Formats: sequence, C-alpha cells, structure tokens
Amino acid sequence: MSDVHLSYTDGDGSAVRAVDGVSLEVPRGTTVVLTGPSGCGKSSVLAVAGTLIRPDSGRVEIGGIRVDGLSVEELAAVRREHVGLVFQHDNLVPGLTAEEQVLLAVHVGGRRPSRHRGQARELLAAVGLDGAFGRLPGQLSGGMRQRVNIARALIMEPDVLLIDEPTSALDSRRGAEVMDLLREVTREREVASLLVTHDLGTVGDADTVLHMKDGALVAEAAAVS
Repeated sequence: MSDVHLSYTDGDGSAVRAVDGVSLEVPRGTTVVLTGPSGCGKSSVLAVAGTLIRPDSGRVEIGGIRVDGLSVEELAAVRREHVGLVFQHDNLVPGLTAEEQVLLAVHVGGRRPSRHRGQARELLAAVGLDGAFGRLPGQLSGGMRQRVNIARALIMEPDVLLIDEPTSALDSRRGAEVMDLLREVTREREVASLLVTHDLGTVGDADTVLHMKDGALVAEAAAVS
C-alpha cells in the first residue's frame, strides 16, 4: 500500500478520514501487526488491503498485481485467488464438518472440492486438527474453530493472509497458541500476513508492529515478547 487515503461521511454529514496517507509493505514469510485504539482506522486498512473497499486514492498491490484500479469482477477474482481472510469470529457453517468447512472455500473459488480433499486434510493436520476432520463446529473448542478458520483461509494458497482480531474470542492461553500458529504458517508457507489487533499482549514475536491513530501510521517499533 502506498499513500492510501479513504474517507466516508458520518451520520451528520461530516467527512471522516478513515485512512490518512498510509503506506506499508508486507514481505512474504513475515507477519506485520497493525495495532491502535478502537476507531483508529486499522480495520479500514485491512479492508482496503483485502480489496473489500476501494480507496479514494493511493496504490495497492497484492502479489505484484495492482488492484486499486480493477473492476468489481476483477477484484472478486483477486480475492478468490490471492487473498486469505481470517475473521474475528470463525463464521463456520453449523452443519458442516471441519473438512467440509475448508472445502467450501474451494467450491466458492470455482474449483472441484473432491480434488482438494487431501490438501484440506493436510492443512487441518498442519494447524493441529489431525483426527478432527469429521467434527462439527459444536464439537470443537473456540481455539479449534479458529484453527479451522485458518486452514480455510490457506486452502487457495493465497499470497496475502489478512487477519482481523483473531484472539478476541479466546482466553489468553488459546489466543497465544493461535498467534504462534499464525506466525508459523506465515513463515512455512511464505505468505504475507497483515494482522490487526488492539491488544499488544498478543503481538509476540511479530516481524513488525505498526501503530495507528486517527487513520494514520504514527509509530513503528520492533515487536515485544
């Protein structure tokens, strides 16, 4: 992202700068954490990075593809092929098993799930769910459901992993396990991970920590353990 600006109009007609000249780069195999108080603009940056919102101005590239000028259809294709999303809540479908949850992303991506069954099981095993392929969401703990969420985000082999408050619904121990897992899969699979959180206690050994305030990056510091 280079010099990205995004504004919107609030309820009384006033213009609000959600993103104010933000520039950042996330190399493959690294985790960049974006932190700051609620309403500072970090989720807006994540939405722009994931092509969910088109910025007012600035340059956005994903895996070498410039996306800020693409059509709606082209942006949807970029999201399917190049972006993995890990949401704050797992958003699992109640009636689908862990394996089926992961394969659902393949189906949405326009591919045959039957051809990716082995890959789905490999991913679930990689995130610590070997033996839980057939469990429904109600049979999984919060940490396990978030691990399914991570495997689902990785099944299309994205260039970028965008992660929104992944530990907010977890206790401190399970939250730390999920953060360790995210850093591990980022390095091993050489994806570029941008993670948004308001909790500095979850940062761990991230490669870079960026702080936001009022829509702008205001500080950069090495991650703290």
